[in-house]
This record gives sequence, C-alpha cells and structure tokens, in this order.
Amino acid sequence: MSIAPYVRILGRGPGRARSLDQDEARAAMAIILSGQAAPEAIGALLMLMRMKGETAAELAGFVQAARAQIDVPRLAPALDWPSYAAGRTRGLPWFLLSAKLVAQAGYPVLLHGWNSHQSSHADVRRGCRALGIHIATDQATAQETLAAHGIAYLPLEILSPPMFALLQLRDTFGLRSCINTVVRLLNPFAANAAVQGVFHPVYREIQADASALLGQKNLSVIKGGGGEFERHPSKDIAAFGLRNGAPWQGKAAAQLDEIRRLAPVAPDASDLTALWAGQLKDPFAQAVVEGTTALALETLGVADADSRARALWENRSRSKAA
Repeated sequence: MSIAPYVRILGRGPGRARSLDQDEARAAMAIILSGQAAPEAIGALLMLMRMKGETAAELAGFVQAARAQIDVPRLAPALDWPSYAAGRTRGLPWFLLSAKLVAQAGYPVLLHGWNSHQSSHADVRRGCRALGIHIATDQATAQETLAAHGIAYLPLEILSPPMFALLQLRDTFGLRSCINTVVRLLNPFAANAAVQGVFHPVYREIQADASALLGQKNLSVIKGGGGEFERHPSKDIAAFGLRNGAPWQGKAAAQLDEIRRLAPVAPDASDLTALWAGQLKDPFAQAVVEGTTALALETLGVADADSRARALWENRSRSKAA
C-alpha cells in the first residue's frame, strides 16, 4: 500500500491542497506504522503538514492508528502523564515528584515518554531510578507495576517501536514534526484523565481539540518547563483542556514572588532525591512540585487541590525509594 494519495491531498498546491480529515489521517498513519510506506513519502507527508500546520482532526486520526497497535489493559490508570520534552535547557525533572505524590494519594499514574537525548540531570529514566519509579520493559510489566505500586514509566521505544522510529526522524529532518504532538496525545492505557505539557503555547488548544475528538474526558495542557507538564511557581499559568468532555480553560496565579529560572545553569542531579528525602530545603523547587501536583489533582476532579497537594507533600514518605 502507498500513502501517495494522502501526500497528494496535502501537496496539490495553492487553492487545491487541503488538510486530511480524521479518517484519512488514520488510514495514512496505519499504512506508515505497518511498514508499507516509502520513507520518502513519509518525509513528504510530515513536512507538508509542518509547513501548513497540523489540524486537530489530523492529530486525532494519527493517534487512533497508533493506539490500534497497543494492548489496552482492562483496568486503566487514573492519570496519563506523557513526558517528551526536547528542550536542551531542561533542568531537573521535578514533575516526577509530583507524579509520585499523585500516585501516593491513590490515583495510579502512567508516565510514558522519551528523554534520553537530554542532559544527564534531565534524563527522566535516571530520575525514575533514583526515586524508585519502575521503568517497564514491556506493556504487561507496566500494567503489573501500576497495579502493585500505582506508578510506572513506560519508554516510547517499548510502548510503540514504530512511533519511536517516527519520532527519531527529527534527527533526519532537523525539525520537529507533528509526531512530537501525537505522542503526547497517545494516552495508551485509556486513562480518564490526562495532563500534557507544551513548549509552544499555540499547541495548548490544538491538543485539547484533538483530545476532544478522541473522546478524552478530563485534560489539562499547560506551557511547562521545557515542554513538560511542570508548573513555574513565579508565573501565572493559563491552562486549556477538557472537563467531562467539554472544552475548558483555567488560570492559576503565581505562587511566589521570586524570579528564577526553572533550570539552573548547573543543576545538581542529587537535588531531586534530596528534596524528596527532606535533606534539601528549596522553597522554589518545593513550590514547583506542589503547584504541579495541584494542577494534576484538579484534573482528576479533586476538591481544594492546592491544600491537598500541600498536605501530600508534608506527609510524603521520607524514603528515596518509597
């Protein structure tokens, strides 16, 4: 099979080209993931979409095709948390502490992503190992870990090797493609609630719109640190998403007056576990964790999420591997 018909739709020229509809996008991605599409055609399709800007329907169709290759567990996690930041200036992944708090509150969290291309201190896998978050080696192990511990990290190359290969094309193109957005929308285990971070603010609304087409019920999307779902405590935060399947927008006021970068010039990787263990006193980092936790809890429908997040932090386990 060929994706040439879909490339033709996108590339006919001014006045004749158009975006793919959701069914066309799903069919095109299904052919790509089957390994039957010519690599030149894949590149043409992805770069044509980049030039015109992807639509919510195109993203939704691509996600549907990707999900069709994933085994969905009978019991879904409470929260889907993608982690695909590509920023070279990323600091420590403080959001992992937030994910742990949400899981300890009784809401199972599936983390999935790819970050090993980042600096060592920002590597999510390294952070997971330090914090005792299990890194799954297959989908079945991820499901078992979620049931036993309430949190797991599933690397994209394990979750979907074909999608991982498409994401790697960024190195070939020298540019991001819509695949960077598609992987954030995957929600592979069909969680009722999801959180997503973006680097470019324009993607907040399009990701929310695509998620609505996919039937997502509850979602919060923010411009986060380096593209992660991670709240900056010194800035007002605008959030976009869904509540009970309906479009939603929210705001969160700055927590601190302190002006500081999320990513220090030379972050110390040990600070992640030191903050969790109570050995490091850093009000700014703590505010990052509590604020991010509150946004995640609010997405889950938790009342008085700010107070709950503070209480969870104060009562967290002091063990690094808890």
